[in-house]
Amino acid sequence: MELVLEPNSFPPAKVYQQALFEAGIPLTAFHVDNVDEEYKRLINLGASFTIPPTEMGTTKIAVFSDTCGNNIQIFQML
Repeated sequence: MELVLEPNSFPPAKVYQQALFEAGIPLTAFHVDNVDEEYKRLINLGASFTIPPTEMGTTKIAVFSDTCGNNIQIFQML
């Protein structure tokens, strides 16, 4: 899957994006079957995670930063 985001040349959008990133809030989240496997796969592809696989109640999440200044979350239901 590929996600295409609009350029942040619109000043309010850039401020919003930076505020989310600096607060560590993911821009979006994707459901995966196995967070641990996706984490390993993405690490091997050079992804930089800010939150490694972590259980939170009935879910497991991990958060990485993309190359455009966004935090992206992957999650699975346990």
